[in-house]
Amino acid sequence: MSGHDTVLLVIDAQESFRQRDYWDENLASAYIDRQQALIDGAEADGIPVIQIFHVDENAPFSEASGFVRTLAPLRIAPKATFRKNRHSALVGSGLDVWLTENGVRRLLVSGIRTEQCCETTTRHASDLGYQVDYVGEATLTFPMTDATGRTWSAREIRDRTELVLSGRFARIATVEQALAGREKPLAA
Repeated sequence: MSGHDTVLLVIDAQESFRQRDYWDENLASAYIDRQQALIDGAEADGIPVIQIFHVDENAPFSEASGFVRTLAPLRIAPKATFRKNRHSALVGSGLDVWLTENGVRRLLVSGIRTEQCCETTTRHASDLGYQVDYVGEATLTFPMTDATGRTWSAREIRDRTELVLSGRFARIATVEQALAGREKPLAA
């Protein structure tokens, strides 16, 4: 597969999250493994890797905090880096202009958090006409408790995100399928 019209977005894979009280190193370990496999595979296939950082005035997401840097131990040499202060990486970051100027038509979406910035960027990109592969296993989120008191596991949140994106906003793919350009088979 040629990477000439495809890029990998690595969204908010930054040390800022490690400073949050909900951080879970066990959940992060599996994510880091899959995220690195996606980065390495994209680089090997000539697919440019684009890194996006979330920045706002609140520590640990402020530039002054020193945590707006790549999540260790990820290794990434991005073709371009953008900073955003909204959920969608396509709002106010300059990424949209860069994608247009570079003839990009297909996005591989990965990063932190599954149901927030990754999902929002996916929906936005789809609405703008991009072909999007959502690589859920290369996204990370954490358990959340809803208004009724039910705690949703990270896996349940990822499953729900993939459900609502699939076929409407994105193709749901594993790391290997995204790199090969194949869609994840539908569950029976």
